[in-house]
Amino acid sequence: MVYKWKEISRKNICSKYGRGIEKVYFEFSDKSKNEFYIKKENNPVFILAITQDNHIIITKQFRPGPNDIVFGLPGGEIDAGESPEEAAKRELLEETGHTGTIAFVTESHLCGYSTSKRYTFVAKNCQKITEQKLDKNEDIEVLFPTVDEFRTLLSSGKILETDIAYLGLDYLKLLQ
Repeated sequence: MVYKWKEISRKNICSKYGRGIEKVYFEFSDKSKNEFYIKKENNPVFILAITQDNHIIITKQFRPGPNDIVFGLPGGEIDAGESPEEAAKRELLEETGHTGTIAFVTESHLCGYSTSKRYTFVAKNCQKITEQKLDKNEDIEVLFPTVDEFRTLLSSGKILETDIAYLGLDYLKLLQ
């Protein structure tokens, strides 16, 4: 049987730009104890967006974690007082200039060592209605691969939110 660990203490190690590291001590069912370093992060939204002519909307930008230019899905952090759906609409519009019919797919934990929950959305029938409105630290190119080209890109491992992309494709019945 699996038991929930008992949290003994939690201490902030470092916090900056909406992210942080916490040292958390847990006691296990056998009464032994150990420390874990947990990423404390804000909750993001990601959107698998598809245009009226069945092209996927993706981003290309430099990301500091991989220290490389990578492909990704439109998305970002949920602002204070904002619902996940509002954030999804805002991020899609800001990063790509597009809007569409938004549908919630699921929420999931980022990983076993993070407090963050990611919210997955799809946006159908997207169309461009404005220019990008990027944050000061964003430099994003918007690309429009076909569904087949997007699947090839997913298989290459060159897209960051692979799991979100597959969840969106499944929701849209585009995995066949």
